[in-house]
Amino acid sequence: MPDRRPRAAWRRRPEPPPATSSAAPPPEPYGEGEPSVVQSALYRDGRRVSSPATLAETFRKLREHPDGMAWIGLQRPTEQELHSLAAEFDLHELAVEDALEAHQRPKLERYGDTLFVVLRAARYLDAQEEVDFGELHVFVGPDFLITVRHGAAPDLSTVRQRMEQDPELLALGPEAVLYAILDAVVDGYAPVVAGVQNDIDEIETEVFGGDPAVSRRIYELSREMVEFHRATRPLVGMLHGLMAGFAKYGTDEELQRYLRDVADHVTHTSERVDGFRQALTDILTVNATLVTQQQNAEMRALAEAGFEQNEEIKKISSWAAILFAPTLVGTIYGMNFASMPELQWGFGYPFAIGLMGVVCVSLYVIFKRRDWL
Repeated sequence: MPDRRPRAAWRRRPEPPPATSSAAPPPEPYGEGEPSVVQSALYRDGRRVSSPATLAETFRKLREHPDGMAWIGLQRPTEQELHSLAAEFDLHELAVEDALEAHQRPKLERYGDTLFVVLRAARYLDAQEEVDFGELHVFVGPDFLITVRHGAAPDLSTVRQRMEQDPELLALGPEAVLYAILDAVVDGYAPVVAGVQNDIDEIETEVFGGDPAVSRRIYELSREMVEFHRATRPLVGMLHGLMAGFAKYGTDEELQRYLRDVADHVTHTSERVDGFRQALTDILTVNATLVTQQQNAEMRALAEAGFEQNEEIKKISSWAAILFAPTLVGTIYGMNFASMPELQWGFGYPFAIGLMGVVCVSLYVIFKRRDWL
């Protein structure tokens, strides 16, 4: 972690000259109550000594107390605000550029005496049954800590309250605040893990219950788990990287234990997320199999219904053909033309009846052999 040394040893920008009667003082970069500054405070020996209302006032107070620590919390700051902080605290332009834009991957970068950390926080929304992700950028210097939030999570007010209730821990400096923020972000994953586990249990019930809408829910939860994996997986390497620098940067022994505990939690969370992704993949495969089986059963039922319908049509058609034969013979002999020789023949009537019978029996035999009857 950064070494704590006098402010003048690392700061680039000189202090502004005092105002004279002949020249007006330079304008402050910010007015009162800028909405992006959530909270700003100055601490000495782990206790709050000042709560500046503006960034310019924070800068003045820190100059007045070079042995103090400034903790500035911002939410979606403007480019002008971040550039003012960069000029005051000598922040690297690449880190400032990343802090202006959200959708950064979790990472830890060191720029001289300043650490730049990107974290992805998460919270579970019970009403929507979905995971909401936020992004937090943290600048850690020898005597300052700046947080830049993009999103509702995490709630850093609880972190500040916790640290202020433990002055001994807060007196360890910006490194202690960074570890508290890491712990809060990782602890915030626990409700998400519990909510996702409950969702998976419900999805398993819906899959075997034949709910047609479950496929969409599986897909949406799988996408959330991809985001969750991207948020948690890099943290494992980041925390191990911090632990590797314990000896080099003289990290306090208490903070070392604190960081190791956070690393254990994030490793456990990352393993759970991997398990969720595998479980969702298996559930999706099972659901696809069940859907295919259901479709095959429906197709089989349709085929059987069609076959039965075809058999009925065969029977109806066969009997219609058998009944049509005597109708045809009777129709011909019922035309009553004077020149029809069979009308005057003594065997004409028996011949017609016999012809009808022969035709009907012949058709019946043919249809029977073909299993139409």
